[in-house]
Amino acid sequence: MPLGRMGRPGLIGMAARTAVVAGTATAVSGNVARRQNERANQKYEAQAYEQQQAYEQQQAYADQQAAAQQAAAQQAAAAQAAAAPAGGTDVVAELQKLAALQQQGILTDDEFAAAKAKLLGA
Repeated sequence: MPLGRMGRPGLIGMAARTAVVAGTATAVSGNVARRQNERANQKYEAQAYEQQQAYEQQQAYADQQAAAQQAAAQQAAAAQAAAAPAGGTDVVAELQKLAALQQQGILTDDEFAAAKAKLLGA
């Protein structure tokens, strides 16, 4: 009983061996390509995350600057309002009115002096 031929394989054996080698090479190259794609995606996602963080930091800084400018503007407005005379009256104009009333005889010298003191003291 012959068990089989010894020596070189036949045509079918060669085709089978070639198919196994080709299949193994395809599987290995597919795994390598998949791994490379995963690494590229991880790198891309890391870069996108870093860019997002940098953008958020810039926005936070810009918001802080805007808030600081707004606070400074409010302080300036408050200081300007405090510097304005109470009631928004012009002292020189009021003194001129009082002097005109005194000259017309409506105010006496004592009344004029009292009104002037009140205006300058306030």
